[in-house]
Amino acid sequence: MNDAPRWAAPTAAVAGQGAHRRAIGAAVACNVIEFFDFVAYAFFAAAIGRAFFPSKEAGFSLLLSVAVFGVGFIARPLGSIVIGRYADRAGRRPAMLLTAVLMTGATLGLALVPGHASIGLAAPILFTALRIVQGFALGGEIGPSTAFLLEVAPPGRRASYVALQLFSQGMATVLAAALGLALSGALDAQAMAAWGWRVPFAASVLLVPLALYLRSGMPETLASASPAPERGAGGHPLWRDGRVVLGIGAIAGGTVATYVGSYMATYGTTVLKLPPANGLQAALAIGLATMAGALAGGWLADRFGRWPVMFWPRLVSAVLIVPAFLLLAAHPDRATLLGVSAALAFLTAANGGGVLTTICELFPAGQRAVGLALVYSMGVSLFGGSTQFLVTWLIEATGSPLAPAWCVSAASVLALLAILRMPETRPLTRLNNC
Repeated sequence: MNDAPRWAAPTAAVAGQGAHRRAIGAAVACNVIEFFDFVAYAFFAAAIGRAFFPSKEAGFSLLLSVAVFGVGFIARPLGSIVIGRYADRAGRRPAMLLTAVLMTGATLGLALVPGHASIGLAAPILFTALRIVQGFALGGEIGPSTAFLLEVAPPGRRASYVALQLFSQGMATVLAAALGLALSGALDAQAMAAWGWRVPFAASVLLVPLALYLRSGMPETLASASPAPERGAGGHPLWRDGRVVLGIGAIAGGTVATYVGSYMATYGTTVLKLPPANGLQAALAIGLATMAGALAGGWLADRFGRWPVMFWPRLVSAVLIVPAFLLLAAHPDRATLLGVSAALAFLTAANGGGVLTTICELFPAGQRAVGLALVYSMGVSLFGGSTQFLVTWLIEATGSPLAPAWCVSAASVLALLAILRMPETRPLTRLNNC
């Protein structure tokens, strides 16, 4: 690729680059807890739909449930701006402590709010409000936590450290799926619908003291408080030169693929008519593949550059996703579901390591948390929040099991168009000894 343009500014030296492994472990562990709170919803969407959106039509109840899953994304851009700016001024650690507290309160509320049978219309209203708080917290989480990983990384290992953000999301998926498998094996359908779906939210609340303890001991990697950027004739600096727009486009492919992956547990039971345990096994495979793909993508991006890792996995996804779902439709069995799900997750995570690192490196330290958070949350809100609703509606409307594949393919093409305009940032960071 061509040399980085002028807006790929060098990053300032930051304190804490020699931070010990405990700091990295703390960052990853806390990310796991917060993403577990959010993704657990997807694995219990059917039971939640019956509890809060009862309907004579099971498909309509599920549609409302995944719509509320999407509502959680609405507040992400606001959270990214508010908490991201706070992280760029006050520091990464206080911002991450704030997101942990907000996510905890919302998750506790989800575990305790009564269902529709008990309080009627107030139940879905309260449930939706709590999902919005979760979205606000998670929108603010991604910027400070990823900026921390980038800033604490040693020279030449930035992408490997940033990829731990995706690794932690994969681990959260593994934990949520494993708990779902355990619950589905221990509880019958009636118990799962009545109270079993609440267990993941209650379990995550028990981990809060650990999360707060770990984050309180993390080093601060922002060198000094950053002044607010000045506005000029060109508008706010974050929006100049297309950084945000290109970043959102690059995020689109991985976002849609990720949330189609989250939907595979539901897809396996509602479309392929497989046992619920098979759907959760697919989710477990997705989590493990995400962890492996994140580590591989980060290593490759540090060794060969960010751009190849952004481009090639996304191109492979765009080309192979429809044939993969055709295979799944022709052979709707457990092995094919696990194989397709894992392959999609591995490619998505490998691509994501290069994308997140590049976006981080395009912003200077004083704008990094808010810049990345804004790009990520807007990309996820625009494309991820609507994915499961759109896929569910398309399957209901057309009867075609290929709807998820076409959505991933279209989003991948959009991402490729953005990636073609993005620079290679690895040589620049090496020249500046960052």
